[in-house]
Amino acid sequence: MITTIINKTKSTAWKQYYPRLEELAKKTIETLKIKEEVSISVILVKTKKIHEINLMYRQIDRPTDVISFAICDSDDEYDLVSDVKELGDVFINVDAVIEQAASYGHSEEREFCFLFIHGLLHCLGYDHMNKKEEKKMFDLQNKILDPVVPR
Repeated sequence: MITTIINKTKSTAWKQYYPRLEELAKKTIETLKIKEEVSISVILVKTKKIHEINLMYRQIDRPTDVISFAICDSDDEYDLVSDVKELGDVFINVDAVIEQAASYGHSEEREFCFLFIHGLLHCLGYDHMNKKEEKKMFDLQNKILDPVVPR
């Protein structure tokens, strides 16, 4: 998996976790047995920006911790210009990473990586709209994340 990271914040502190995202991307590919070459974009933003995105695209007037935009859902059909299938974009609110890590009592690294996996799985077609889907997605998140960034 090709992971492109775009840091729209002024902080370089997040760079230390970039190798973890690569590791988690690889583990996701292995776990889900994805054979094709895929790519994902990760955009790091602050609360104000993710609030604007949430309002503009979801009509929800509040910030959130992560938003993902899949290029297509499983029913879409499209032709590739290259051999790499673009999955979509994952926007991570770095302010939420700091707040939630403290609130949940785990590391910022764990929270950062959790939000990445959560957004990545959404781009791969997973959701949590009902209890059954939620259990499947959350179990998969833990299966991928726990060996790489323990609790």
